[in-house]
Amino acid sequence: MLTSTSTKMDLKGGLEECAVALNLFLSNKFTDALELLQPWAKDSMYHALGYSTIVVLQAIMTFEQQDIQNGISAMKDALQTCQKYRKKCTVVESVSSFLSRGSLEQMTEEEMHAEICYAECLLQKAALTFVQDENMINFIKGGMKIRTSYQIYKECLSILHVIQKNKIKQQFFYEFEGGVKLGIGAFNLMLSLLPARIIRLLEFIGFSGNRELGLLQLQEGASGRSMRSPLCCLTILAFHTYISLILGTGEVNLVEAEGLLAPFLQQFPNGSLMLFYHARIELLKGNVEKAQEIFRKCISVQEEWKQFHHLCYWELMWIHVFQQNWMKAYYYSDLLCKESKWSKATYVFLKAAILSMLPEEDVTATEENVAALFRQVEGLKQRIAGKSIPTEKFAVRKSRRYSSSLPAPVKLVLPALEMMYIWNGFPVVCKRKDLSENLLLTVEKAEATLQNENFSDYSVDDECLVKLLKGCCLKNLQRPLQAELCFSHVIQSEKLLKFDHYLVPFTLFELAVLYKSQGEIDKALKTLETARNNYKDYSMESRLHFRIQAAVHLWRKPSSD
Repeated sequence: MLTSTSTKMDLKGGLEECAVALNLFLSNKFTDALELLQPWAKDSMYHALGYSTIVVLQAIMTFEQQDIQNGISAMKDALQTCQKYRKKCTVVESVSSFLSRGSLEQMTEEEMHAEICYAECLLQKAALTFVQDENMINFIKGGMKIRTSYQIYKECLSILHVIQKNKIKQQFFYEFEGGVKLGIGAFNLMLSLLPARIIRLLEFIGFSGNRELGLLQLQEGASGRSMRSPLCCLTILAFHTYISLILGTGEVNLVEAEGLLAPFLQQFPNGSLMLFYHARIELLKGNVEKAQEIFRKCISVQEEWKQFHHLCYWELMWIHVFQQNWMKAYYYSDLLCKESKWSKATYVFLKAAILSMLPEEDVTATEENVAALFRQVEGLKQRIAGKSIPTEKFAVRKSRRYSSSLPAPVKLVLPALEMMYIWNGFPVVCKRKDLSENLLLTVEKAEATLQNENFSDYSVDDECLVKLLKGCCLKNLQRPLQAELCFSHVIQSEKLLKFDHYLVPFTLFELAVLYKSQGEIDKALKTLETARNNYKDYSMESRLHFRIQAAVHLWRKPSSD
């Protein structure tokens, strides 16, 4: 045991305390975990890595700018601490020289761990920029740092192979191996997500991402005994239950996600992170009510980390949108407006959009003014690193129909369902015929109302939005011919659209998914190419490019996979 007067923390002590801190963190004892790590964060690489990892996880979970800044500065400190323990010559020199001699004598075990910790800090810094800017500009700007991390991981993988081949005995080999698997896995996964045009750019500077390799490394890491195994598990769960939906096609491997989560859920039955993913899996299985219950439990198990509640409010808001329980959805959107700092513009827009779905008398009862809320959106838009957040830009554009400069507001049509579409909510409800049928009824009601209204500048755009939403409902209900008619209507109206130019490329994507579901893979891929290459400068463009990339990746595989 270390006394308070000790000035040196050895590798064994660092690993042991870091493992204890991670368990505290996963048991919702966030402050205890940070307090255990902080005193040694400037002197021990694992304390530095552990401390900054928790701060970064917090940033990634909350998306709040202050947390992201805290994460970046914690990472800078951690990189300095790890640097102290790294071998003084560059890793590439040291690795290549000892690999050629087939000996590891040049590098101590501590120096090897310093390499992996240093690379992990750089990788987490990359993950933060990834979160910060969906347009990936920061990701490329930070290219050199990320490249250094990537190179170190590749070299560490070579070291790993040498140790295994020569059966070299090392006390903490399994921890080194866990670090390599987490890094190589996360890197390959992250790079494989990127749209083709960015991949081409990154390949030019020496990157390539293989999704299957990434998932395999993370699966091996998750089933290992290193303290990084829960982190490998959480990375895969984030991929399967979140990234695959927002930046993918919505085709999710739930069997794998459930199998991975099970042992950790047993170990941390009240851990809010584990409960959160458990709820997401239930939601994606179509067990909406059970998911609701688990999200509520997730809120009740801890009070310390309020921002985590906001994630659950966001999920509960969408569940009520799927159920068209508008008053309850309004309740959670209002909580987010009041409590969360992530994106006020998005929250206020969503609150106004949800209220727009209610009858007038219900809106009056809330004492909210829908037009006034929409008018607030533009003033709430943030700029991060000089750029706007795509979802905020989208909300601002849509809100302009309520601008005080217009003679009268032009009401948005089904704005809550449009946002549900943008956040890829339709694949989530596809397992529930009842919800899809009720959504279709709402869309058809709006369609009938539009047909009886006077023609205006917005009529074609509104009609096309309704057709896209109707097509998505019909697709969910396995009515492909009717869905295709809706999608074709939008595509044929391309030249008549005045504002919502995003509708055509997104509709082409939905049409491609429809073709794929009917086994017409070539037709589906051609349609994706059209969506990718023939349109630019529309709302949420980068999000669609991510989805196209994911679809191309999945569908080009031989069907035997």
